[in-house]
Amino acid sequence: MTLVLAPGTAALLALADQRLPSGGHVHSGGVEQAITDGLITGVQSLERFLERRLRTTGLVTAGLAAAAATITTPGQLQRLDREADARTPSPAQRLASRAQGRGLLRTAKATWAAPSTTLSWTDLGPRPHHPITLGCACAAGGVTPQGAALAAAYLSVSAPSTAAQRLLALDPVTVAAVTVRLGPAIEQVAAVAAHNLEFEHLPDDSDPLLDLLAERHAAREERLFAS
Repeated sequence: MTLVLAPGTAALLALADQRLPSGGHVHSGGVEQAITDGLITGVQSLERFLERRLRTTGLVTAGLAAAAATITTPGQLQRLDREADARTPSPAQRLASRAQGRGLLRTAKATWAAPSTTLSWTDLGPRPHHPITLGCACAAGGVTPQGAALAAAYLSVSAPSTAAQRLLALDPVTVAAVTVRLGPAIEQVAAVAAHNLEFEHLPDDSDPLLDLLAERHAAREERLFAS
């Protein structure tokens, strides 16, 4: 029996892998500050936090990644970059997104010649937002916009869950089970994010709590994670 997979499946798995050298492992997605503030104390509160993050920040980044996977001109890239800024009210979160975007861009450049036949990696600029870089990398690897949305939605919970595991010394199996239980919600968020890819209709569901956590974290003198 021959296994038939959609084109780009292997690239999608690689881009959604936390071990990809994009710098994501040094970002907690607000988890470090949430633990400090007593919002996350164990597995149950972690799961609630991750689902909230998925349905807000995760939805926004999934929409941006899906839209980036459809871009064909530098002008569209510049506009989407402005849309990403507008959907990221926290300056600290914007810095974190661009830091991770720069890291992923280095990997994408080493892997694919260009995002498409009409775009070059230099068109993204030196510090593109992470979901935009992710979407362009997906396009380069033959991943659909829907796949780009799925990767972004998954990463919005997988990286923070790993950070919580490290900070609270949680059982890795228990934390992995949380991510698996969130699977249906991840797929739902990705489907919503990729439903309408016109820039003006992209999700804009930012979360004031996550914005405040990001700003409080950025002001700390001692921290383990960059965000």
